[in-house]
Amino acid sequence: MNIGDIRIIDAHIHQWDPFGNPREFSRTAKLLRIVPVPLSLAVRLAPRKDREFIGDPSAYLAPYLPADYRTDAGDLPVESVVHIEVEWTGPKVEETRWVTALPFGVDTPALAAVSASAFPGAAGFAELLDAHLSASPLVRGIRSMVAHHPDPGIRGFTTDPGALRSTAFLDGFAELVARDLIFEAWVYSHQLPDVTALARRYPEAKIVLNHLGTPAGIFGPIGKHTGNDAEQRAGIFERWRTDIAELAESPNVVAKVSGLMMPILGHAVPRPGEPTPVPRLVERIGPLLRHATDVFGVERLIWGSNFPVDRPITSVTGSATAVATVLTQHLGSTESLEKVFRANAQRVYGLD
Repeated sequence: MNIGDIRIIDAHIHQWDPFGNPREFSRTAKLLRIVPVPLSLAVRLAPRKDREFIGDPSAYLAPYLPADYRTDAGDLPVESVVHIEVEWTGPKVEETRWVTALPFGVDTPALAAVSASAFPGAAGFAELLDAHLSASPLVRGIRSMVAHHPDPGIRGFTTDPGALRSTAFLDGFAELVARDLIFEAWVYSHQLPDVTALARRYPEAKIVLNHLGTPAGIFGPIGKHTGNDAEQRAGIFERWRTDIAELAESPNVVAKVSGLMMPILGHAVPRPGEPTPVPRLVERIGPLLRHATDVFGVERLIWGSNFPVDRPITSVTGSATAVATVLTQHLGSTESLEKVFRANAQRVYGLD
């Protein structure tokens, strides 16, 4: 068996239209359409933390819709996808309505599930959950933008470093658990102990760790003082290794093998049209994925492309091939691929 034999579920993609959606980056996209500044100049004018996070801004400056994902997926047999919220700045339920109305499943992969936007610590959280559920039967859970890094040069998505520990968040989280909904936890790696504490406080909760915890700077310099040399990068890996092993002790947590090609990990961004060779990706992500497999087991790993966010580094096929190669080499067979690329997502997201 190889990944070409599996009807794949891509469990982590994003869709947007910066000209029609209220996104964090919509204002920039609209401005550059009106004032046609060369993209190279616009990149130089952008804050360094934004440049380092996105790598290549072109995907954020144009719509990314089902047909665009189909093109990126190429010949990879992706049957369906899970949409994950991203930087919607208007009423959150409108993103759910918008994405479920897109032309999925025509000549594109089907939309299998949605993780909507909501924050358990916000007022009206329970009402928002019910609004998402009423907006679409595909809603399986939520994601909150709580990634925060102690390095001020690394882009954060909340100003509160203790967002997962606040009383308001923990109390609101009970509403999510009561509805048997998934919490997609996207954090930077130093926040993994907070996810562990959450999983232990609510052992009945369904928690999906996004991007193996996003150890920023593990492959190269990022921010003001992260990943600057081999010793620092080894330290990031060792702390991540310890913290994710502790998290994996909670059986209510599964991990997404996704986002491993995000520029924020310290990947060198290649020239457009020249993706990083798969053997090089295998070398980089191998230690992370092998350890994740050892502590979570293949029953609790789910693949997602994280497209188009990972596109500056590789293709959808490149991402899938690199992950499949590491798993096959580490486990000595290809039998696990069906679980990681399909069956585990079916189970976790309750898909037919």
